[in-house]
Amino acid sequence: MSVAPETRALMETLAAEMAAGRMIPYLGPEVLTLGPVESPVPTGARELAHQLSSRCAVPGRIRNNLWHTAQYIETFRHRVTVDKLLAETFKPVPEPTHLHRWLASLDRLPMIVDTWYDGTMREALAGRSDWGSVQGASKARRTTDVPWTRHHDASGAEVPPETATGWATLLYKPHGAAHPDGDVLASDADYVEVLTDIDLQTPIPKAVQERRTGTGFVFLGCRFYDQILRTFARCIMRRSGGPHYAVMPEDMTANERKFFEVEGITPIVMPLAEAALALTGAPADLQ
Repeated sequence: MSVAPETRALMETLAAEMAAGRMIPYLGPEVLTLGPVESPVPTGARELAHQLSSRCAVPGRIRNNLWHTAQYIETFRHRVTVDKLLAETFKPVPEPTHLHRWLASLDRLPMIVDTWYDGTMREALAGRSDWGSVQGASKARRTTDVPWTRHHDASGAEVPPETATGWATLLYKPHGAAHPDGDVLASDADYVEVLTDIDLQTPIPKAVQERRTGTGFVFLGCRFYDQILRTFARCIMRRSGGPHYAVMPEDMTANERKFFEVEGITPIVMPLAEAALALTGAPADLQ
């Protein structure tokens, strides 16, 4: 696909805005496809659902849905099984791509939203000490009341939420993460807890709410074919300044197009690989 000069110029503008801290990258699992070798972990919710169902038998009608698949395994094989499978699946950390490393180099970038379970962005940031992460935490898996999120410093140690005010860059993993401690949202039960309150912003960390103020979002490697994915994106964007853009393939679904229209997100139709090269200024032979 040939990329129009005006589209390439837009990507270069967005890169400058991210470097200045005025635009926030919002990463989906497909960014893992940008590496020179195949990712050792799944690169999408449906792929992960298929992998889980290959380890534990689930009904065919739900094998395309990650959250239903995880709930079935949790119900019939216990939550411990879900956690173990996800920990094993995401134990390998994919080599950071040029996009991950470029984002990690932006010391004025206040926040990176990373919606997948892998540890790649964390690995890319490992050379810095002025950052920390906030990840979604499952309340459904515990019998005692726990916070919606957990905070970790650059070393992986859990720290109080107020520590986040001193971080130059915050890595926000709203669905949880396999690293450093494996606390994730995966099953329907997990999301029932979160979605009950997310419109009220209760599960959105204070540090995230503060850092999104006055910024726009750039969605990279994300698909929005599922209501859960759209709801999280809408609530994380709320009260931010905009504008918002999403790099998307030509085969957008009707639900995705409607979501972009309602939320004021401008789709940029171009291959993710081309967009990443335009953002980072990396040589074309990386792909």
